[in-house]
Amino acid sequence: MKTLLLLATLALAPLVQAQTQWKLATGYRAESFHTRNIVQFAQEVEKASAGSLRIEVHPNNTLFKLADIPGAVEGGKVQAGETIMTSLVREPPIAGADSVPFVVRTFADARRIWDLQRPLIEANFASRGMKILYSVPWPPQGLFSIAPVRSAADFKGTRMRTYNPATVRIAELLNATPVDVPMVEVNKALSAGRLDSMITSALTGVENQVWGQIKHYYPINAWFPKNIVFVNQQAFDGLAPAVRQAVLKAAADAEARGWAMSETVLDESVAELQRKGIKVDRATAELDTELKRLGERFSREWVQSVGNDANKIFIPFYFQR
Repeated sequence: MKTLLLLATLALAPLVQAQTQWKLATGYRAESFHTRNIVQFAQEVEKASAGSLRIEVHPNNTLFKLADIPGAVEGGKVQAGETIMTSLVREPPIAGADSVPFVVRTFADARRIWDLQRPLIEANFASRGMKILYSVPWPPQGLFSIAPVRSAADFKGTRMRTYNPATVRIAELLNATPVDVPMVEVNKALSAGRLDSMITSALTGVENQVWGQIKHYYPINAWFPKNIVFVNQQAFDGLAPAVRQAVLKAAADAEARGWAMSETVLDESVAELQRKGIKVDRATAELDTELKRLGERFSREWVQSVGNDANKIFIPFYFQR
């Protein structure tokens, strides 16, 4: 009997040793559709690997702040993480392609940009000991305004909410006064008459309940910021081949699912804005043309600042449709 128990223990030992646990850090709250997508990804990995890999998802900056997550994964302090692509623009600068304003106008455009970006970012991540798993966009950035907007001339003399250098430049080119206001203080600024317009997603508008002073929303799809999920290469390489394949399969599924979720969230958010009394209108032909011209200007300037890698994105994007 003792011999049988010993043999059974020895047989189970490799299975116990093969079990691996990862921590995945993200700065977004658990309720975010991005985080819900990651949780489903983790569940699918655990199921497909028969429990040999378990991924613990740590949302809301509980392990590391959003901007610090790439460094934590690179340094092996945590096995995997998620951040917004724009937080990577210093390294690599090519990560900023999806946030060049007024260039990407549809989810299909955003997908083409990501397909062009991905090999370049993968090469950079590989040089830093990391591997990309997948990327998912936020709903696109729209225009919120207290008054109707028919052309760029309507921004002259108004105040536009800004929160980074790109939005400051947009305000300046539209002859609006940039006003730096954190999103959590937008309603207070609107009530105090400090703001006339802002560019942000319909989802952000709903989450911050901007109805009241804001009367108009224009789905101009100014840009599609993306989140990226990645893993420490050494941690990935330490998995058994079948488990690595399970991770890659679940990542591909999470990317496809996440893009669909983003479109659904956009539709739901726009519908909620309408229910709250905000008028949703398409941009006029004049305004749309003016924004496209701004996009061409921004993309030229971005290409000049980033260099040759930027041409690998925008030349095929514009000329190989």
